[in-house]
Amino acid sequence: MAMIFAEESRTFSEYLLVPNLTTEDNIPDKVDLSTAIVRYRKGKEPARLKINVPLVSAVMQSVSDSGMAIALARYGGLSFVFQSQSIESQCEMVRKVKKYKAGIVSSDSNLHPEATLSDILALREKMGHSTVAITDDGTPGGRLLGIVTSRDYRVSRMDPATKVSEFMTPLEHLITAPEGTTLKAANDIIWEHKINQLPIIDDSGRLVGLVFRKDYDSHKENPYELLDKNKRLITGAGINTRDYKVRVPALVEAGADVFCIDSSDGFSVWQKSTIEWIKSYNPDILVGAGNVVDAEGFEYLADAGADFVKVGIGGGSICITREQKGIGCGQASAVLAVSKARDEYYNRTGVYVPICSDGGIVHDYHMTLALAMGADFIMLGRYFARFDESPTRKMLVGGNYVKEYWGEGSNRARNWQRYDDGGTGGKMAFEEGVDSYVPYAGKLKDNLDAAMAKIRATMCSCGSSSIEELQQKARLVLVSSTSIIEGGAHDVIQKESDRPR
Repeated sequence: MAMIFAEESRTFSEYLLVPNLTTEDNIPDKVDLSTAIVRYRKGKEPARLKINVPLVSAVMQSVSDSGMAIALARYGGLSFVFQSQSIESQCEMVRKVKKYKAGIVSSDSNLHPEATLSDILALREKMGHSTVAITDDGTPGGRLLGIVTSRDYRVSRMDPATKVSEFMTPLEHLITAPEGTTLKAANDIIWEHKINQLPIIDDSGRLVGLVFRKDYDSHKENPYELLDKNKRLITGAGINTRDYKVRVPALVEAGADVFCIDSSDGFSVWQKSTIEWIKSYNPDILVGAGNVVDAEGFEYLADAGADFVKVGIGGGSICITREQKGIGCGQASAVLAVSKARDEYYNRTGVYVPICSDGGIVHDYHMTLALAMGADFIMLGRYFARFDESPTRKMLVGGNYVKEYWGEGSNRARNWQRYDDGGTGGKMAFEEGVDSYVPYAGKLKDNLDAAMAKIRATMCSCGSSSIEELQQKARLVLVSSTSIIEGGAHDVIQKESDRPR
């Protein structure tokens, strides 16, 4: 007969944290929200990749494109650029993130002096920025002759056929720095001369790269930016178990820092085969797997070599896997079970494999509960879909602003590589996700500032100043349906005009 688990399937809303002693060390400014997201030998070596806030965005068309990846990395989190698109377009999104901020960057907009204003405008439209390096051969490494920015021309008063050589700022009027100049020294030159960009050139006058003022300003405004060793934003990418032998090498070439196998059910031989091929292709590639909801699933993927394991089946707001297939587990129960297995695996092997809680987050305090229950970081879809930085349309529906949001298992996503009938035609037999709207919430940073403040305050109430300390000290209590009602505003008439948002 079927095995029946003794524990009930529970959600985050069924638990509350019981406060611990708050000491003088437990103040929000001292709380460290950084967390390792890939396997390592705890106490013997540092993790190869950490994030500065414990949030990653879901591998979804309606959530994680280059815009979300840039915004979240600037805040200290990480995005996994969605994989249900062509390899070429996914690679282009990854490249866009890596080029956004890089300290001394290789110029990606270059023309020769015989090009015209119309060429400048076309390049600006394609690349999304206005600084164009003019080199003798029109390449990033050619001999620098000048720079064109939006200050050098007026479209309404110039012939589109005007040659670049007639309106560019020539080399003799530019401030430049020699190859070998440090990023700090380059920023000092930018500020001293009140310029927006500084070309770096070698002894033969060839362009090495550019340093931009906006990168310095951006870092000061975003002190937790997630950067690689070359000062570029870090980004992840989703992959599948079908075309990984082609997709992964292309994404590595594009600059992806970490991968995540995108599947609603990760306890499969297909994920094991994918991980093993990736590790044989290049053991330094970081790849997470999932999703699972129990110890057996975690250990299977950890033994296969997964660098992190994603937890959760059917808990997403647009996911109907449980309704359609009758599989899954309440997210709180799944996180508790897998975190216990993770700790046992570490005690047995000395290898700590982080787990990511994916789904089931309805309120901000659920994030803290997920971390307290053992999650090392949290993946969010609906939460991020509400923001300006998500790729979907902002619409006015029923007098309220909303953004579109659909699941990867929905017909709209047409993600046959993740959901199909196993035949040769790639037919989606039934849907596991819905097409919907979510309330528009504004800018990512404004919302995350409030959410992170809540997490830090709750951790302080639990006598904890790090995620690891929270997991060690957290005390949880189950709540009844009546205590849930008691926990909100009740028996009063709330004011609509000045209710805090």
